[in-house]
Amino acid sequence: MKRLPSAAIVGVIGASLLLAGCEREAPPPLPPRIVNVLKVESVKADALAGYTGDVRARYETALGFRVPGKIAARLVDVGAIVKAGQPLARLDPADQQLGIDAARQQTVAAQASFEQLRSDLQRFTELKKDGFISAAELDRHTAAFEVAKAQLAQSKSQLDITRNQSAYTVLTADHDGVVTAIAAETGQVVAAGQMVAKVARLTEKEVLVSVPENRLDAFRGAPEIAIDLWASPGKFYAGKVREISPAADPVTRTFAARVTIVDADAAVGLGMTANVYLRGNDAGTIARLPATAVFQKGDAPAVWIVDPKSSQVVLRPIKVARFGDEGVTVTDGLAAGEMVVRAGVHKLFAGEKVRVIAESAP
Repeated sequence: MKRLPSAAIVGVIGASLLLAGCEREAPPPLPPRIVNVLKVESVKADALAGYTGDVRARYETALGFRVPGKIAARLVDVGAIVKAGQPLARLDPADQQLGIDAARQQTVAAQASFEQLRSDLQRFTELKKDGFISAAELDRHTAAFEVAKAQLAQSKSQLDITRNQSAYTVLTADHDGVVTAIAAETGQVVAAGQMVAKVARLTEKEVLVSVPENRLDAFRGAPEIAIDLWASPGKFYAGKVREISPAADPVTRTFAARVTIVDADAAVGLGMTANVYLRGNDAGTIARLPATAVFQKGDAPAVWIVDPKSSQVVLRPIKVARFGDEGVTVTDGLAAGEMVVRAGVHKLFAGEKVRVIAESAP
């Protein structure tokens, strides 16, 4: 029997191995990725925590002396309830009293000069009738009398001004209210107009809140606003938007808004923390999601939705009203009952099949 060459034997063995390899089955596909999801549950707009701010007085006046001087006495403290005209502080009146004395002496001198020139004018008028003096001489005495008359009036006005300035050494309240700040103490030298005390009226109170720019339209058009105090939970007051700042705060990028408390009572104290709720301006309902569920697609937020029929994930754009410690508030893009992937959103791709584990509450 004739033997095959070694090269032929190697070729037969290689071909046999190749055929055996082709007959092996392909490796099984990887199992679907396991994802943790939550079912979207909508909540009423009224259940949202609104905007937190503090109670302010609509009218708050910074009061200061109209003349400079050294404060001799401070008569009120912060929190004092004051009436219109009530003294708040006093300056040392010594300099003002000296000014009154000087103005009074000038008035006495002007009065004496006026009386003297009036008598001279009467005498020279009789002399002119008798022809003993000329008309020019009478005119000269008449002019001197008019000057003395004007100087007397000027000195009297100056005396009144000095007396008024002496009265300005007592700082009084312009209106009824409460003292909210004291900016000067006894012994301090203050300039004219420098704030010494601040008095707030209690007749009208409001809440100062910060509004993000994407909620300005909703804030302006809110048909109903409710306000409650941390000190009195469950008790609501009616609110009305009074003003919204035309410019955003350069640090927080929010707009300052003032909401008048329409039916404020004695329980509403200045400086209290209050919540402002917008009611009736949200169409339908909203949803809350954890921050880990939000996928940033460019500049727009989105979430991964699991299709219950195909078990595939679909990227859905959403509209976020607010990011907070409690999660993300979504106002558009989701429907109640949809399943949203709550974690690992950056590992998914569109159309990927997933396997859902037990749903978690948001």
